[in-house]
Amino acid sequence: MSVLYIIGTPIGNMGDLSTRAIEALQAADLVACEDTRVTLRILTHFAIKKPLLSCRAQNEGAAAKRVIAELDRGKTAAYTSDAGTPSLSDPGAELVRNVSEAGHTIIPIPGPSAFTTLVSAAGGRDKTVIFEGFLSPKAGRRRSRLRELLDSGWAFVLYESPFRILKLLSDLADLENGRYLCLGREMTKLHEEYIRGGADQILAVLTKKEVQKGEFSLYVSGQNHK
Repeated sequence: MSVLYIIGTPIGNMGDLSTRAIEALQAADLVACEDTRVTLRILTHFAIKKPLLSCRAQNEGAAAKRVIAELDRGKTAAYTSDAGTPSLSDPGAELVRNVSEAGHTIIPIPGPSAFTTLVSAAGGRDKTVIFEGFLSPKAGRRRSRLRELLDSGWAFVLYESPFRILKLLSDLADLENGRYLCLGREMTKLHEEYIRGGADQILAVLTKKEVQKGEFSLYVSGQNHK
């Protein structure tokens, strides 16, 4: 029985890769990854040289078969997604399921996650937090899902691109402006920033900037924890 390590990788700051994660990457015979270019930068930073196998959403099933074939030969493998924890708004779940069904051991190595990073800095008081990730880029579907999340009464976390963050905040301001929000931008990176307040307040801050840059994560409080 061989081992597949599921490794959380930095969401921006290379210093966040744990010692245990580095040791697992050093010990692996093969590293499957969402994007070989991204993972190669991480390995190069830590002077690790390993064969890489592309395992992204579009080919995860086929890549899983190749990983299983190596595990069947007694090899050790590792999997990394582009940034953060695999299977959390990233590929990895299908690989884990297939490898497990093939009789091999799955060992997760906890690491960075934009979700937990934001929740820890948000200042929310909610015990229940829904992880939603990216909403549909289509306006109607986005607003419909936002309405459902708001009506649940629970807190939730969204991811959004710089191209749609203003639209998302505008929708929230229109649908229910009273919730407490915390917006994280470029978390763990050089220009890390957190903006807290209502949707209209955060929107006003962002609209003063000529261009929206970076990746955004948004915490929306539950209706009883404004």
